[in-house]
Amino acid sequence: MHLSVSTLITLQSGSCRVSSQNGWGVTYTSTQICAVKGSSVEIRCTYTYPPRINNETIEVQKRLWFTKLQQDVPVDLKTDPNYDARVEYNFFRNNSTLRITDLRESDSAQYKFRFETNNRSGRYTGSPGVTLLVTVTLSGEIVEGSSVTLTCSSDANRAANYTWYKEDDQKPLSKDSQLIFSSIQSSDAGEYYCIAVNNLGTKRTGHNIIIVNYAPKLPSVSVSPSAEIVEGSSVTLTCSSDANPAAQYTWYKNNDRKPLSESFRLGFNSIQSSDSGEYYCKARNKLGMKTSRNKLLDVKYAPKFLSLSVSPSDEIVEGSPVNLICSSDANPAANYTWYKDNKELSARQQGVYHFISISLEDSGDYSCKSENVHGEANSTSLSVDVQCECFLFPEGSENNRGQGKGYCGVFPQKHSSDAYETVLRFPVVVV
Repeated sequence: MHLSVSTLITLQSGSCRVSSQNGWGVTYTSTQICAVKGSSVEIRCTYTYPPRINNETIEVQKRLWFTKLQQDVPVDLKTDPNYDARVEYNFFRNNSTLRITDLRESDSAQYKFRFETNNRSGRYTGSPGVTLLVTVTLSGEIVEGSSVTLTCSSDANRAANYTWYKEDDQKPLSKDSQLIFSSIQSSDAGEYYCIAVNNLGTKRTGHNIIIVNYAPKLPSVSVSPSAEIVEGSSVTLTCSSDANPAAQYTWYKNNDRKPLSESFRLGFNSIQSSDSGEYYCKARNKLGMKTSRNKLLDVKYAPKFLSLSVSPSDEIVEGSPVNLICSSDANPAANYTWYKDNKELSARQQGVYHFISISLEDSGDYSCKSENVHGEANSTSLSVDVQCECFLFPEGSENNRGQGKGYCGVFPQKHSSDAYETVLRFPVVVV
């Protein structure tokens, strides 16, 4: 009995497998991935471990992907010459992504993730891992949502009965010569085979790989480190999307259409306050494009550009309202401390020090300090010289306190030109 299968071929099996023990574990998003020679692929997993063992805080010190052992030691793909310059790792919190570019047939293997901690026995490998199958040619491209039919036929002298199976699943999918997918999904990708049976014997086909191509799903954006971002630190944005063929990525900031990067990563070696803003990425392949949601980068920094000014900026007259203004650029917003003649003022009025009615005794050198959790800045001193308002009364006036002599004081303002002959302002030294 000769048995053959005709298929419309076209990636990626979608079942998850979890390997865990006593809080240690690795979860792979797929157990089997099919890809075409020359393309790229991403293999993802999540790993877990207990936070403490015998009062010792557990910290991850090493993470790697491997396919083989050398003297019982996993060989890191990044050190394997067969993968030279074709392998990238991405780590975010407890997630890891392995990206392999320019796939070769020799890349077909079982890939495992391993992590090691500061605890002597704290090493864990996620087994059995993810099986990658790299094919050379396809009998046609299958796009997610299309109709696909696998047909099993034989030249048996007596008609055969057929049963369809998917690799690693003993549950029959169909007991017909045809296995029909009316709207195939990415989770349908994998290896299929059929078994033909009549009263003279049983025959099984070889494996038939179904590769499903689909446009990128909604990309996710992650930030590393995930804690508060401080100016001068190293920050990496990572864009990831489930797609087949693997997606190409482009980064943008705010509403600027000019691309920042043509990689799945956007890195800042020494991030600056000017880098604050909303970022997003676009994932695209030949079947479509998807844009991520915006991700806000809020860069924190110590006070800078500190300035001290006075309002009004012209001469200051005794009895008038005056504001001293201390301002700086800071994130989070700064708190201010005021000083007069190098002595701290007890009344803290934040960025504005207000005099409702300034007096001669308020004359002096003022300065301010701006500070937040990331640092502080001190202003230069500003001299405040309060002027006394004096009046010279005409000779014979009832208010005359001495003919032709100036008298210091604050008097009710009058608009009549008869009230005063002239007004003089000059510094007064208080003895």
